[in-house]
Amino acid sequence: MRAGVLSLTAGLLAACSAAPIRPVSAWRVETPRPFGYQIGDTIPMRITVQTRSGVVLHADSLPKLGPMNRWLHLRQAEVEPLGDDEYRVNLEYQVFYAPLEVKALTIPGFPLRFSQHGQSLEQRVPDWQFTVAPLRELIARQDEAGEYLRPDQPPAPISGADVLRNMLVAGLAALALGLRLAWQYGYLPGLPRRSLFKRASRQLRGLRAVQMAEALTVMHGALNRLHGGPLFGHRLEDFFGAHPHYRPLQGELSWFFDYSNRFFFADQTAATDDAIERLRRLCGQCRDVERGAR
Repeated sequence: MRAGVLSLTAGLLAACSAAPIRPVSAWRVETPRPFGYQIGDTIPMRITVQTRSGVVLHADSLPKLGPMNRWLHLRQAEVEPLGDDEYRVNLEYQVFYAPLEVKALTIPGFPLRFSQHGQSLEQRVPDWQFTVAPLRELIARQDEAGEYLRPDQPPAPISGADVLRNMLVAGLAALALGLRLAWQYGYLPGLPRRSLFKRASRQLRGLRAVQMAEALTVMHGALNRLHGGPLFGHRLEDFFGAHPHYRPLQGELSWFFDYSNRFFFADQTAATDDAIERLRRLCGQCRDVERGAR
């Protein structure tokens, strides 16, 4: 009796030890649609593998990149570890088959190799079938003139109202810009203050040092017209209060009134080329302020 029990136990142990150990506890093959492909299309495939503890997936068991046959090319084959004994195998194939009609093709499967404690195990990826279609009909349809190309689509009519509206908007914008420039450069009648120093600069351009009295008078006239009355050096603060944009020129304007006072009344200042050149620069600076450049 005891011998029979021992024999049965030994047989069960032998049977268990002889049974193959499955390396994969979870296996999922994700494929795209199996139809609607043409020459040059790519077909991605993803395999998610959950192995048992201690089982290692060998990346070298994947197919080699490159042509697999005369119409199928393997572009990508990589193993992506996801952690916790889980892997993702990413594959991408490209089809180079040009059928004359819809044809069914098969991407061949391959074995994935695993190892555990020196023992090699395999799990096979199954074949996958799909259909590929031709790029054009076997017999091209032609019209009565023998042309296969479809006629060009006539252009959509353009609304005339949109054209007129756009032209009106563009014209108004151009008019506004022109008025702004004319106002800035003093070309508008009725706005003489925008061209006071422009005219003064033009007059000073032709004067020399021997004409210093005339040059000073021109500059005084422009300042007086801007101020609305006679402007003297001791009233510059009132002038800057009414025209604050000219305050950055306070130093040069103070020099001008001091020089003019000494030239006309003290007879202590000689007319020099440097002085009249400085006067021209001051008038030019006032012109820049006048037209908004400063």
